[in-house]
Formats: sequence, structure tokens, C-alpha cells
Amino acid sequence: MPLDRETLHTWLDHWQDEYDAAYLYLVLAGQEPDPKRKDVYIKLAGVEERHVQMWEQLLAEHGNRVGRPRPSVNARLRAWIGRRFGPNYLLPLLLREEGQEVKGYMDLHKQASFDDAREVSLKLAKESAAHAETLAALAGRAAEPWHKTESGGFLRNVVYGFNDGLTANFGLVAGVIGAAVAPHMVLLSGIAGMIADALSMGSSGYLAAKSEQEVYDHEIAMEKEEIRIMPEVEEEEIALVYQTKGIEAGIARKMAAEVMRDSQRALDEQVREELKIGEAHATPFKEGWLTGVSTAVGAFIPVAPFLLFSGRTAAWIAFTIAMLSHFAVGAARSVFTGRGVIRSGIDMFVVGLGVAGVGYLVGDLVAKIL
Repeated sequence: MPLDRETLHTWLDHWQDEYDAAYLYLVLAGQEPDPKRKDVYIKLAGVEERHVQMWEQLLAEHGNRVGRPRPSVNARLRAWIGRRFGPNYLLPLLLREEGQEVKGYMDLHKQASFDDAREVSLKLAKESAAHAETLAALAGRAAEPWHKTESGGFLRNVVYGFNDGLTANFGLVAGVIGAAVAPHMVLLSGIAGMIADALSMGSSGYLAAKSEQEVYDHEIAMEKEEIRIMPEVEEEEIALVYQTKGIEAGIARKMAAEVMRDSQRALDEQVREELKIGEAHATPFKEGWLTGVSTAVGAFIPVAPFLLFSGRTAAWIAFTIAMLSHFAVGAARSVFTGRGVIRSGIDMFVVGLGVAGVGYLVGDLVAKIL
């Protein structure tokens, strides 16, 4: 049965990707000084070459004979860089590529219209997963590379929401002061800016948390599918995780076999150990609410003095409190960035000073033009 254009394009892409992988494994082997690792890379190149032949046969059976492939421009460029920067460049690259192949072949297995393509894609997904695990071990990584999971935290949301509200509204208030408008206009503009910024950041926090939740749901669903269609690979992966915790290899394999007898238990184990996804501690609504409130608190700081004072007194008090707050929030950010407390605080102090200066000058300029 002839292939439609989209299917043919997809199969040819996989065929080319497999050849590029074989080519890059040989380049990696040529750059690897360790004989054992070199042998592993040569063997992986041989398996990738067999994958190329599997695609050639599949394409031919559907009336599309292909010639001998050549490395793509992208593969040649990566090889050129790899020869200059060595295995430390190519190994992570190939690990990422194998991970993408696993995901691509699993998608193809679910969507393919031809039984032979489904069979080939499942076989290649399993072998690519095994390759990825081999490379992950060589690279010192345990997690399955075709999953992407990241997490944040409440404290991070509070600090960055507070920072955004403080900086944005401080610039707005400085601009209104620079425009030399009536005192009540400074207060009105500051409150309006506070509300707008809080709503903006709150909605952004909600959408970000919702997107993260959807990513996690997708990754868990994919892990469940992997356990269903290639349980032997997942069992080996669980055993490897146990071994990294110091459990003897034979016992680890027995424990993994026991876990795999219950698919739900296996899924829970992989979600926790491989994907590093724990129980959700907040809903998207709570994340959005927390971010919005912390933004409003930060935005209120440069506005508050105008509720109690007026004129230059209010402006100087607002400036002083806002600058001290910039230093404080910069110091708090060092918890996440790893930089020194003082340096981070000074950086934010300078940013706040710059925002105030630019805001004031722009406000003054606009007032003169109008």
C-alpha cells in the first residue's frame, strides 16, 4: 500500500536520524580515550546502522526505495564541533537525541496506520530506550532523558511576585512624580498600577502552574504507556535505580520484578524515582492567588507613603523604603540563584535605582512635551 506524503516524510526523517546517530556515535568513539567507552559507542553505532537498514526495508516494502544515506548538514556540523570539544559535547547531545527518538517512536507506535510500522516503531522505541539508559549511566544521570520535569515552589513565587510588583510600580510612581502632577494623581496612578500588575502576575502564575500540571499529567501518561508496551525496559530501569541506592544487583532485580507485577505500583515507583514528581502541594488557582497577592504587596510599598504624607516628604520616604526593599528582595533571591546575599542585594538595589531614574526622566520628558 503506497504511503501518503506525511507518512513518507516521517519515515524518511527517522531513517535519516538513525543514520546521523550512527555517524555521530562513530565520531564520539573516535574522540573517546577510554577503551571500554569507545567499544560501547562502536557497538551503539552498529545498532543504529541496523536501525537504518530496518527503515530501508520498511520503506522498500511500501514502494519507496532509498539509496545510501549521507550525514545531514546538522550532523556534520555537530561532528565538527564534537571533534574540537570532545566527548563532553557529543555525549549529552546523543543522550538527548536518543530520548527524543524514544518519544517519537512511541508516538509513531500509537498513530501508525500499518501493522509493520507499529511493530518496527515499538522495537526501535525499546532499543532507543536501552541506548538512552546506557548513555545516561555513562553521563552520570539516572532519570529517563525523554521526560522533562521541573518544579518551582511557594517561596519562589512570593519572592519573584514581590520583586515584580515592587520594581514595576516603583518605576511607575517615579514617572508620575517626574511629570509633576497633582499629589492625588501619584496615589491614584500607584494604586491603579498595583491592581493591574497584581492581576497580570496572578493570571500568569495561574497559567504557568496549570501548564506545569498538564506537563506532569502528560509525562505520567507516557510513563504508564511505557510500562504497558515495554515492561522489560522499565523493570531494568527500576533495578538500576535500586542499585544506585546501594542494593546488590541480584536483589535489586528481584525487587524490580516484584514491583512490575503490579502496574500501578510500578507507575508510582517510576513517577517518584525517575520523573521526580511528588504529590502536588497547590492548585493552579492557589499558585495564581499567591503570586498575585505577593505582587500586590510589593507594588504597594512605593505607594504607601503617599497615604500618610504629601509632597517631597512622601516622595523621599517612598524612595527610601523602595530602595531598601529592592536590596532585601535581591538578597532573598540569592536563595534560588546561589549568588552571595550582599552581591544579589546590591544588584537589585542598582536595578531599582535605574528604574526610578529612568521612570522619573521619562515622566519629566512627557510632561514637557505635552
